[in-house]
Amino acid sequence: MISDRVTGARVIRTALPAEAETIADLHVRARSTYYPDGVPQSDVDWAEAWRGSVERPDGQVLCAVEQGRIVGIASFRTPDGAPAETVKLFQFHVDPDRWRAGIGTDLHAACVEQWRADGRRSAVLDVHVGNRRAQAFYARRGWVPDPENPPADGDHHLFLRFSVPGE
Repeated sequence: MISDRVTGARVIRTALPAEAETIADLHVRARSTYYPDGVPQSDVDWAEAWRGSVERPDGQVLCAVEQGRIVGIASFRTPDGAPAETVKLFQFHVDPDRWRAGIGTDLHAACVEQWRADGRRSAVLDVHVGNRRAQAFYARRGWVPDPENPPADGDHHLFLRFSVPGE
């Protein structure tokens, strides 16, 4: 697991189960920015889902913290049925009030650092087709469309792949 990674006044560390409610709130606020009609209704208890992600022994949730406040989150693990050298970035969100402040860049770098330490060779993710900001962010960091997983007709997600750089 990643030890605290300090970048100026920002710390990136492993999230704690007690922070699930705060993480869920940030998640919903970030997601609402790319759904023009608002986040689709669901029966998901996001705080409980995040608590489960944080407590999962086969996954990890990192958070970026500034002045005691969580301003970014990333959740990843090996997806079901995938080879051990592949990791999936399931969630990656930055507080919309803090966009363009380098939080996403630092958080992504911490993810890559952890993936490399864990011996991961590739990473995958899916991103909402309407989330152009995220697509551009990932492209700047070397993510490319996943040739093994093209979007199906009517799918609302693009599938991206990233080659984890070696030492």
